[in-house]
Amino acid sequence: MTHRDELDRIYRTRSPGDIPWDREAPPHALVELVEKAKIKPCKTIDLGCGTGNHALYLAGRGFDVTGVDFAPSAIEKAEEKARAAGIRVRFLSADVLGDLSEVTETFEFAYDWQLLHHVYPEHRQQYVRNVGRLLVPGGRHLSVCFSEDDPCFGGEGKYRTTSMGTRLYFSSEKEMRELFETCFVIEELKTIETEGKTAPHLSVYAFMLKR
Repeated sequence: MTHRDELDRIYRTRSPGDIPWDREAPPHALVELVEKAKIKPCKTIDLGCGTGNHALYLAGRGFDVTGVDFAPSAIEKAEEKARAAGIRVRFLSADVLGDLSEVTETFEFAYDWQLLHHVYPEHRQQYVRNVGRLLVPGGRHLSVCFSEDDPCFGGEGKYRTTSMGTRLYFSSEKEMRELFETCFVIEELKTIETEGKTAPHLSVYAFMLKR
């Protein structure tokens, strides 16, 4: 089973309450960016949007949002949520490591929340190139992924398997800097505590400007 099939199966067969990362409330780090106007309403792409919770939050605050996820069942659920809420968001099923031919626009803000730990090191440069191509000059990107110092899922090792059976890669601040500084000017790089359904996580937070 491919990683895509595995995640699609999770979204198709599990209830939202059983999926650890499917939290309805937007994360504090994203809310802070919006409320402090570090990011103002603009054309935005939510990469790895899942069932659309964060995309709907941003759209409800005036952002023009496109959500992308490679699990078709996640996109179906996101579209259902948008219709029920009466909020306009474009949702697309596409692979962020592919050519992203499905995405025909460019954006001022790109955002991924706990996506990058699903992307292994050998594929990350492709991801960064894709993000850079999607952004206009001077566009901003926020990427937040699990830190190697996070105590969850065994608490040691770069690769760890979760209770859902997904295998994740845990990053350091140094890795994130080296990964993104080829295409971006990093404005903030830090380890923060992020919300989880059962326990908080330590995550690496990178907020940056496209060169």
